[in-house]
Amino acid sequence: MGEREDFVLTQMKKSVENLGSSAEMYGEATLLRFLIARSMDPEKAAKMFVQWQKWRVTMVPSGFISESEVPDELEAKKVFLQGLSKNKYPVVIVKACKHFPPKDQIQFKKFVVYMLDKAISSACKERETGNEKMIGILDLQQIAYKNIDARGLITGFQFLQSYYPERLAKCYILNMPWFFVSVWKLVSRFLEKATLEKVRIVSNDDERREFIEEVGEDVIPEEHGGQAKLVPIQDVVLTPSQNGIDN
Repeated sequence: MGEREDFVLTQMKKSVENLGSSAEMYGEATLLRFLIARSMDPEKAAKMFVQWQKWRVTMVPSGFISESEVPDELEAKKVFLQGLSKNKYPVVIVKACKHFPPKDQIQFKKFVVYMLDKAISSACKERETGNEKMIGILDLQQIAYKNIDARGLITGFQFLQSYYPERLAKCYILNMPWFFVSVWKLVSRFLEKATLEKVRIVSNDDERREFIEEVGEDVIPEEHGGQAKLVPIQDVVLTPSQNGIDN
């Protein structure tokens, strides 16, 4: 780490203290994610960090979301955790055709946290270092109008941007039908430039081959040209040490 980063980290920690909180329990890799998300501005990063701390206390008071808190979302079996990509990022696949706009928004938000936390934890050999990233794949194959949930998609991306800064390595969107284009344009308005730059819409054979090459055949399911079977996220068992994530 260079002198510039050391200085900015020190300034951020002081700013966090001035906001009535503390960063002592968090490693430099975690703090750097917030700094990168705020263009290395220590005051803005500190504000974002403190807001995240308060959010975690409210949303995840016990430190994790249990499966008993999100039964309806898990029952749909719409999210899959496929293992690690070529670059050692956990790969999460969301099958939109199995999703329906939720009646219980609180449970849905908890499910988003459950999904993100578990994906990130799966990349940790022991305790997290703080800079783990993930790859998201949104599969729109066989999606119908009844599955469209712009609000839910916006919520997922806003959680990533506000509470999981620099956790997303790439997001691939597969099989986008013509009627979803307007939905994506709406959702895109809520995405920061840095997030949009990580989104790849796979729309032809060349892009699909590049997608498979980048992610890896071992984790991409057979239906998308890989060699893997789909693994529902609730079927993935983490070790006790992997559950020690600060996010």
